[in-house]
Parts: sequence; C-alpha cells; structure tokens
Amino acid sequence: MMERAESCQKLYTRLRLWEFPDEYVIEPTDGSSASSLKINRADASMKLIDAIPECSSVRVPKIQTIFGVVGMLKLVAGSYLIVITERECVGSYLGHPIFKVMSLRILPCDHSLKTSSPEQKKVESEFAGLLKVAEKTCGLFFSYDTNLTLSAQRLNDLGDESKLLPLWRQAEPRFLWNNYMLEVLIDNKLDPYLLPVVQGSFHNFQAAIGKEIVDITLIARRCTRRNGTRMWRRGADPDGYVANFVETEQIVQMNGFTASFVQVRGSMPFLWEQIVDLTYKPKFEIVKPEEAPRVAERHFLDLRKKYGSVLAIDLVNTTGGEGRLSEKFASAVQPILSDDLRYIHFDFHKICGHVHFERLSILYDQIADFLDKNGYLLLNDKGEKMKEQLGVVRTNCIDCLDRTNVTQSMIGRKMLELQLRRIGVFAAEETISSHTNLDEKYKILWANHGDDVSIQYSGTPALKGDFVRYGKRTVQGILNDFYNALGRYYFNNFSDGTKQDAIDLLQGHYIVSVSRDMTPPSQKGGLEAVAHFPAAFCLVSLGLFFTILSLSQARYDLRHLFFSALWATISIGIAAVVKANGRIFCNRPRLHKPRR
Repeated sequence: MMERAESCQKLYTRLRLWEFPDEYVIEPTDGSSASSLKINRADASMKLIDAIPECSSVRVPKIQTIFGVVGMLKLVAGSYLIVITERECVGSYLGHPIFKVMSLRILPCDHSLKTSSPEQKKVESEFAGLLKVAEKTCGLFFSYDTNLTLSAQRLNDLGDESKLLPLWRQAEPRFLWNNYMLEVLIDNKLDPYLLPVVQGSFHNFQAAIGKEIVDITLIARRCTRRNGTRMWRRGADPDGYVANFVETEQIVQMNGFTASFVQVRGSMPFLWEQIVDLTYKPKFEIVKPEEAPRVAERHFLDLRKKYGSVLAIDLVNTTGGEGRLSEKFASAVQPILSDDLRYIHFDFHKICGHVHFERLSILYDQIADFLDKNGYLLLNDKGEKMKEQLGVVRTNCIDCLDRTNVTQSMIGRKMLELQLRRIGVFAAEETISSHTNLDEKYKILWANHGDDVSIQYSGTPALKGDFVRYGKRTVQGILNDFYNALGRYYFNNFSDGTKQDAIDLLQGHYIVSVSRDMTPPSQKGGLEAVAHFPAAFCLVSLGLFFTILSLSQARYDLRHLFFSALWATISIGIAAVVKANGRIFCNRPRLHKPRR
C-alpha cells in the first residue's frame, strides 16, 4: 500500500522514466510538483518518493520520456510494467485532445527469476514471449482530460459527483482496454497515474457546407469481455457477451450544436464456433443449441439496459452454414421479441450481390421508423439536451466486419443528413452527395473506420471497402479483397492463436498462478512432432500452382493432364492430413487457466 496518496486527480501528461539496475522511477515532468513513483525490479513493490535516488558509477540510469502508464501484469515469477513511449495527437473529442498510442514498452520486474526453478524460468519465458506480441497491439487511444470510454450522451448524463471522480472510475468497464492491468495501480491508490485506454478507432475531419464548417468524428470502442481474433473468438459466452462487439459513435459539431448517434455490432449471440483446420472457411459448429435462447436473452437484456430499444439486423446468408446460424439466431430471439426488441433478417449477398450495394435502401425503408422513433442525441450551444437517443441498431454478419461496415456507414449517412436538417444546415431534400467535399471525406472516414476494426479482428483491412470509400465497387477493390482474404486465411491459421493468447493474458481472461503445476505439456510423437503449419501451407500452394501450370499446358501435350491430376492429388492429400491435425498445428497448448 502507498505511503501517501496524491490529492490532485489530474493525470500526468508527460513523465521521465529512470531505469536503475534495481528499480524504476517514474517522475512527472509536466509542471506538476508531484511525487515520483518507485517500482522495485525484484518484487514490483511500489511507493511514492519525493526525490530521485542518487546516481553513481555502479548505478547509472537509463533515462527516457514516457507519456503514460498502461498498467502491470504479474506472471509466474515476475511482474511487467507497460508504459507508453510514443503518442500522436489525432484530433479532439468534444473539445479535448485525443492521442493514439504509437509505441508501447514492456519493463520487466523479474529479478526474482534468479532464484526460480528451471521449469518456472521456462514457463516465464513462454509468457514473456506473449508480452512481446502484446507490445504490438494496435488501435489504442486515450485522453488525459475526458473519458473516451463513454459516448457523448453518457458523458452528458454523468452526475456532478461522478464528474469529480478520477477518469478510471468514470470509465465504462466494457471498453476500458487496460482494466485488468490497472488493478495493481488502483490497489496502490495511484490515481494520477491511472490512464484509461480504449482499443478501436478514432477519425475526424472538417468540411465546408456553404459558409459553415461541420466537424465530424467517428469513434469505435471495442468491448473487452470477449475480445479476440477472427475464428478464435466467435459467438457468445454463457453470460451473453459476444465476440467482436464494437460500439461506434458518430459525432457532429456545427453552429454550437453537438449531435451524437451510436450503433453497435457483434457476433450472433449464442454458442457457436469455427475450428481452425487449414480449410479456407471452416465449418460452423453450434455448441449446446439448447442454450441458445437463454444466452440470447441475457445478451439482449444487457443491451436494453445500456441502450434502450434494440433493432437487430442480421446480414448473413440464408443458405449453407451461414443459413443454419441465421435460423438459430432467429429462433433464439423469437421468444423475447417485443416493442423494445426487433429482429430483421436481410440477406446482404442475395439482395446486393457483390456490386449493387445501393440496394441497401431496401433495408433502410424497413428500419426508418425505428431510427425516427429512437433518434439521436442533440445538444444546443449551452449544452442543454434537446433530443436523446432512446435505442440502438445492432448489426451483424459472420465476422461483423465487411457487410456490417457497409451497412453501418449507410445508416450513419442517413442519420447525419437528418441531423443536419434538424440543425437547419440542410434543406428538406438536401443530401450529403450534393456536397462533393463533404461526401468524399465522409466516405474516407467510414472506410478508415472499417479498416481499423477489421485489422484488429482479422489482421487485414475490411473487404468491400472500395464501396464505402468511393461509393462503388471497383476492379482494384475486388483485387484488394482477394488479397486481403488470403491474408486473413494466413493470419487465422498461422499467427492468430498466439495473438489470442496474448490478448487473453492482457485482458485478464487467463490468470497465471505461481502455485500451479508447471509440468510442461506432453510431447507428441510421429507426424504431430514434425508437422509445421506454414510449411504445409506452402506445400499445398505449390501443389496447386503446378496443377494450374500443368493444366495450362495440357492442350499442347496430353501428358500434362496426368501431371495435373498428380499434383492435385498431392495437394488434396496434404490438405486432408493437415485438416485432420489442424488443431495440433495451430493451437499450441495453453499454460494458463481461465480467470474465474
């Protein structure tokens, strides 16, 4: 416990990190006459000090400027402090500067490893490797002055007492990315060091409408409850928290008015999964189908408590594996449909195909009454609430990325037009498309937003992004989609398993226990011991390449048909073997237990 707590609640905006051989010292250098924080590198104990320790020839510190403390993680034998070493100001949120994390650094407090057993050192090395992956986490944003985890409406609704609390105590836990990592600092009452961080996206721009300037911001907040990567996090958990749940807020500021509109996306809210097995599109498996109604009910009850009325838009196909999931979704929500919960299925691919996205107007006609009834937040120049948002649109496809982003951008565009008419900037029939500068910037805003969310979940930019960015499908966009689809396939199979472990470690979904049996997983023999997943991928790709090459030569020499069949058989054989052993190749044994 700390010897003395700081009375000032303002966060430190710039700090100096002193790295001594036996301790770290973090000194505020933003003009505040505050105590420094000392962290022991052996046991990670903390205390506030009034003076920097003396340097000597044997205690020569390394000195570095940092911009915030993200938190601390305890592993098997050591603890690890995470700090922000580079930041970039990316805009403002309701008048407050917003920064993007450009670089993180992991500082080990692991000197106790010197007395640890060889097995503990080995396991510690495994986890330290995961932290190296976590160090590259993208899409992290923060503010020293306002709570980025809360929408404008929720910020406006905060009571006077809540506004006096430290930012971390005001924060919405679902969107506080470093919630678990802050626990040690919270226990030590270090409020001025407790920097709330969100993962998602932040973009804004200004454009002219006649003589007026409109400021538009788009924010994505990723939920941490079932955070993860594509394929490795699907569906919901038994408590109703879904994979890839993202709150998207569009904010408009103009002529003293502030308007906000919130949408959400998330995986279908029942237990289902896709087991990575080297196939391009693994089979969808519904787990415990009898539990689907209960899980869906918990999910939508939580949404209604937080957002009011809910309109669920399901964009998946009606046929194949997607069709089975859609049928289960529809049957699961059927018993709980009410005036506050509506469900609409819109087969995006069947109706819009790959190029006719303008047919989303059919969907808009079906939901316009909900949007009109539940509205958006509108504040006047005095900060008084003139209108509030009473419900939310929840959109999903399979990944909640590509079809979802196209649909959400359409809804956001329609709502922006309604807001500008309400403010008095647009005439009754005026649209964004009639203002070229605004239209182009708005498309880019949503395209960048979709890419950010997609990269965090799948490893690549969004598909169908050319329509969002340019308002039409292009040949280059289709080629980019093919390239990104291959990229997703690679990441899903070769790197997302390790990345998922790193996410689970940071989020506290898996807790390391020193007392746990540290016996390493048993070694597999035979094929499992030598199989290497990326190598298998290369062999299959090479086989397919020679198959196509031989086929192209078959018209000149029929012997090439034989070689085509041979290469195709080899490729299929390798793929079949890898598929049968897919989970062995890509899912290394976990050494940590789920958090209770």
